[in-house]
Amino acid sequence: MTEDYGQKDQGSSCGCGRGGKWIWIGLAVAVFAVLLLKNSRQCGCADSLPPAIGLATATGTPAQTVSAEKVESEKMLPRLLDLGAGKCIPCKMMAPILEELKHAYAETFKTEFVDVWQDPEPGRKYGIRVIPTQIFFDADGKELFRHEGFFSKEDILAKWKELGVDLK
Repeated sequence: MTEDYGQKDQGSSCGCGRGGKWIWIGLAVAVFAVLLLKNSRQCGCADSLPPAIGLATATGTPAQTVSAEKVESEKMLPRLLDLGAGKCIPCKMMAPILEELKHAYAETFKTEFVDVWQDPEPGRKYGIRVIPTQIFFDADGKELFRHEGFFSKEDILAKWKELGVDLK
């Protein structure tokens, strides 16, 4: 009789029976998965599109955010639309570039930014997978080109030239 008791208790140190260790392993995996998901949403990078944080320029002042309605209503010039967010490091690096393009090439093409954490609808509408995403449109609003990730000023201007926009 003492042998049976000893065999029953060998499978688990907590007295949960033979399958008890699998419950603890499953619980540990679930906790790890929740923490991993939570941290990936907080980093603001790549394919995460979590809640709102405003984008700040290099000077620390908030960049203007464009609503989806305004983006659609202005179609007279070609347009560069950047979809990003505030905590995203590449998005922060893009902010001064976008501001410079907005002012230097205001007569040639429109430059707009949408914070998809403050206004997630454009992100869904344009089917973005990664932030930042830059979408180049012609004057009629037809998408010409799409880029995901950081895009330098030189590369943006080269793309406009490639697309046939005369940069004065």
